[in-house]
Amino acid sequence: MNRISKEECICCLQQKAEELGRLPKKSDFDVETVNRIKSFFGPWPRALEAAGVKEPDPARLQRRREKRKRARENQIRFRKQHPKRNMEQKGEL
Repeated sequence: MNRISKEECICCLQQKAEELGRLPKKSDFDVETVNRIKSFFGPWPRALEAAGVKEPDPARLQRRREKRKRARENQIRFRKQHPKRNMEQKGEL
């Protein structure tokens, strides 16, 4: 496949899943197609989720939310502990 779009990647995954009657594996596609799909969606499971052929893992989604929450809390804590540094970055000093 030459230079396929994101939508074509999704259609390709959906068609292959229907054709095979199971989740498509990377080995079901040529290397160029796999690389193109992964360039749009990242890891193979995320590509299958984006195509709607695999349900997202609720535990992964929960871990992701918790990680974002912790990062935000750390950012707020850092800004409180280092107010001068924050103002320098903003160009206020």
